[in-house]
Amino acid sequence: MKKIHIILLVLIAAAIAVLVSFLQTTTTYDSVATAKAKPGKFVHLMAKWDKSEPLYYDAIKNPNYQAFTAIDSLGATIPVVYHNPKPENFELSERLVMKGKYIDSVFVCQNIQTKCPSKYKDQDVSKHTGPVAGETRPKTTN
Repeated sequence: MKKIHIILLVLIAAAIAVLVSFLQTTTTYDSVATAKAKPGKFVHLMAKWDKSEPLYYDAIKNPNYQAFTAIDSLGATIPVVYHNPKPENFELSERLVMKGKYIDSVFVCQNIQTKCPSKYKDQDVSKHTGPVAGETRPKTTN
């Protein structure tokens, strides 16, 4: 074998190793049913706080404990326990990305990322100063 062939084989093997390592780090968001089906496995759960259920958080007694019920987009609920300070904008968030494990009928969360409402959601259209798609501005003559 020529040296160039050996170098190419090594580069191809390195490229395959890099691709395999990227595949292992990529994750998808799981539903409550999927998290319950994988007890003890680390999952990313996309849900929101079920405001009809109580939120337990007492910053004076234990600022590193929060318990609440989450509901996913399919309507399934799951009790969640979080052993870190309450995330900023928790009450205002539309969605939560929770990373953790389903253990003993509770989702034990290690990290919560809040997804805040869009700043454009309640924007008044009449305040829009630019032309709307398909609209032409009248030409002004000086």
